[in-house]
Amino acid sequence: MIAEKTNTAQQIIDAISSTAGKVNFINDQALTDALLYLENKGIPTNKHEDYKYCNVDAILKKEFKNFSQKFKDVNLDEDLRLADTVTLVVVNGNYSEVLSDKVILKGLHINSFNQLNENGKDIITSQADVKKDAFIALNTAFSGQGFHLQVEKNTQLQIPIHIIYVSSCEGEALINPRNIIEIGQNAEATLIEHYVTAQNGKVFSNFLSEKLIHENARLISYTIQDEGDKGFSVNTNQVKLEKAAHYDNTTIILSGQLTRNNHNVVISGENSEAHLNGLFVTDNTQLVDNHTLMDHQVPHCQSNELYKGIIKGKSTGVFNGKIFVRKDAQKTNAYQSSKNILLSDDASINTKPELEIYADDVKCSHGTSTGKIDESAMFYLNARGISPDAAKIMLLNAFAGEVIDKIIPESLKELVQKKLGFK
Repeated sequence: MIAEKTNTAQQIIDAISSTAGKVNFINDQALTDALLYLENKGIPTNKHEDYKYCNVDAILKKEFKNFSQKFKDVNLDEDLRLADTVTLVVVNGNYSEVLSDKVILKGLHINSFNQLNENGKDIITSQADVKKDAFIALNTAFSGQGFHLQVEKNTQLQIPIHIIYVSSCEGEALINPRNIIEIGQNAEATLIEHYVTAQNGKVFSNFLSEKLIHENARLISYTIQDEGDKGFSVNTNQVKLEKAAHYDNTTIILSGQLTRNNHNVVISGENSEAHLNGLFVTDNTQLVDNHTLMDHQVPHCQSNELYKGIIKGKSTGVFNGKIFVRKDAQKTNAYQSSKNILLSDDASINTKPELEIYADDVKCSHGTSTGKIDESAMFYLNARGISPDAAKIMLLNAFAGEVIDKIIPESLKELVQKKLGFK
């Protein structure tokens, strides 16, 4: 089916172009390509197969009548800071040195895009293709002054880096936060990306994070999305693994009226592995849409995915995961699982696990399950004097625990448990 294009993209360009500045590492050709893609393809509707259950074009038309682009200063809530971490803060897409910790860690370099000199620009190589995705194109054309974070080769950071992205405006606004993360050869790092919205105006956030993990490097990352009932976001992670690299991500979605996650992992070096874990809890009329791509390009690599959803009220959950094994990617081992609990008759979940395999010596599988809380387990707990509400919390805690237990920083695990009400 040919996707129908609307004029929403042009309306956005007209509304926000006067407040957007040009990012210095994005060359003129990339900027031209991005604008042409938006002009020709537009914002995805439900006639785009990948956005079948997430009609972003319609949501923008309904919820955002006028992008005023009036931003507010932020006094960071100290409760957002986590113990035993280094905190970096991005406000409305722009890296804030004032709100961020002063970083003095050997082997760690952080530069806002506008600090990069001519030589510094040469070290940045974008992995995101502006000709493949409207939101990558939109971010490229109107990116905020984000940052480049580099961990030098042979560096093992002992302290997690906690990045807090805060959105705050009057009226309605669209922002395009961006960063580039590089983990050098034989290096290790832990990264926490935490998204929040100050409850003032209504914000549509279009995040783009590019992560390059060099040979024998290791990145453990966490994505915490808690953007409230006025937060609308599309979040794209573009990840590339070189030889013997390790990437592990756990995504927890706590709130947000619309949350769309595109997690694209390119496994380009042999003996690499990638793990994606996700937990989302929805209520009211929320929409959460997780799209993952594991692109196995070379032999002797493995990937695992586990996504769990707890869907309440009239909310909707989506999981679309694709394992793509190219012809040369022999000896691939890939597994994918989607498990969901529906807590109301009006809640819905749409799952679509996909395998596209062109190699013949692989082990690949996927599975999905959806149901309600186990009635026999509820009866067992009630019969032993545990109230229905307490029993329900116990069972949901057990269901979510498989993902929550993968969180290593104790301060982050406590934050998630507190927000979910499972502790």
